[in-house]
Amino acid sequence: MADFYQTGSIATFHRLGTDSLEEIEAKLARDSQERPIALVLPSLYSELEGDALRNIVKELRGVTYLREIIVTLGPASEKEFLNAKDFFSALPQKTRIIWNGGKRIKRIYKAIESEDLPTGLEGKGRSVWMAYGYILSRREFNAIALHDCDILTYSRQMLARLCYPVTNPNLDYDFCKGFYARVTDKMHGRATRLLVTPLLRALEKILGYHPLLVFFDSFRYILAGEFSMDINLARINRIPGDWGLEVGTLAEVYRNTSISRVCQVDIAENYEHKHQLLSPEDASKGLHKMCVDICKSVFRTLASEGVVFSDGFFKALVSTYARTAQDMLKRYEDDASINGLQFDRHEESLAVDTFTRGIRKAAEMIMKDPLGAPLIASWDRVTAALPGILDTIREAVETDNS
Repeated sequence: MADFYQTGSIATFHRLGTDSLEEIEAKLARDSQERPIALVLPSLYSELEGDALRNIVKELRGVTYLREIIVTLGPASEKEFLNAKDFFSALPQKTRIIWNGGKRIKRIYKAIESEDLPTGLEGKGRSVWMAYGYILSRREFNAIALHDCDILTYSRQMLARLCYPVTNPNLDYDFCKGFYARVTDKMHGRATRLLVTPLLRALEKILGYHPLLVFFDSFRYILAGEFSMDINLARINRIPGDWGLEVGTLAEVYRNTSISRVCQVDIAENYEHKHQLLSPEDASKGLHKMCVDICKSVFRTLASEGVVFSDGFFKALVSTYARTAQDMLKRYEDDASINGLQFDRHEESLAVDTFTRGIRKAAEMIMKDPLGAPLIASWDRVTAALPGILDTIREAVETDNS
C-alpha cells in the first residue's frame, strides 16, 4: 500500500490499495459527456510490431469514455501509414492517424515555417504538437490525455486514473502528470534518479529557495511521459522539440496556470518500457543526449525566470551535483539492499559520471548560445499568423484517413 504523504507544491493522489477502476470509469463515462476527452498516442512505426502496443490496443478496446483517439505517427512511408491505419482499425473508438510524413501535413509545416514560426525538428515533440493542432481544429474537446506506445505493463486503469483529475468537475485540475515505480529485479529510471533529482537539489543548494525549482522537485517522476490537461493549455503552451519535452512541458504549465490547479497521480504499481542506452562516450546518443537536452531545458527555463549564469556558477553546479548524486546513489544502494534488489555500484557510478559530463556540455552550450533553438510555437501564435490553419489541418487529416 502506498503512503498518503503530501509533499512539495502540488497535489499528489496515491494508490491506497483499493481497485476502483469500475467506479472511476463509470464517473468518467458520465463526466466525459459534458467534457469530452481526446487521447493522443505518439507512435513510431516500429512500435506496431512490438508486444507493448498490441496490448495497449487490446486494453483500449474496453474504454468507453474517450471521444476520439489520435495516433500521431513518426517517420513513415505511405505503405507504413496504410499499415498503421489497418493496425489501429481494431479500436472501436473514432480513431485518426496523423501522417506527419505525408505530403499534406508536410505542406502545413512549410506554411507555418514560412511565417518564421518554429515547428521544431522531426520527433516526438513535433508529432505531439501537430496532434494538439488537429484536436483544437475539432472544437469539441475539453481535455487531452497522452501516453507513450512502448509501455509493456499497460492497463486501462493507467488511463482512467490519468484522466480523472482533469475530467471530474469536482476536482477540475488543469494538468495532471502520472507517476509510478520502475522496478524489476533492480531500480530503473536512471535519468530521473541520478540526473534530474540531484541536479534540482544542487541548484537549490546554490540558488536557495526558488518557486520553479520547488515546483519541478514536487513531481515524483518528473520525466514520466503520461499526462492529461485542459484543452486551453494545448492552445497556449510551447513545446520543446528534443528530449527536454517533459521538463519543458512542465515549465510551460508553471508559466500558464496556477500551481493549485496542477496535480500528479500514481497510475501503476509498476511500469516497464524500453530502456535507453547510457552512451557514456557519445553525447549525441542515448541517455547522454537526453541528459544534455534536459539540462539545457532546465537552464533556459531558469534564465527566463531571471537567474543569471556564469562560468563560476556552472563550475560550482557541476561540483555540487556530483556530490549530491553520489550521496543519493548511496541511498539507492541501501534501498535496494533492504528490498533484495540487485544494485551495480559501478554501473550507477558510470551513469553519474556520464551525467556530469552532460551537465558540462549543456553549460558550455548555454554560455555560447543562451537562447538556443526556439521552442515550437504555441497554437495561439500560429493561428494569429495563419487564421485558417486549423481548418487546413483538419481537412488534411480527414483526407489522409478517408
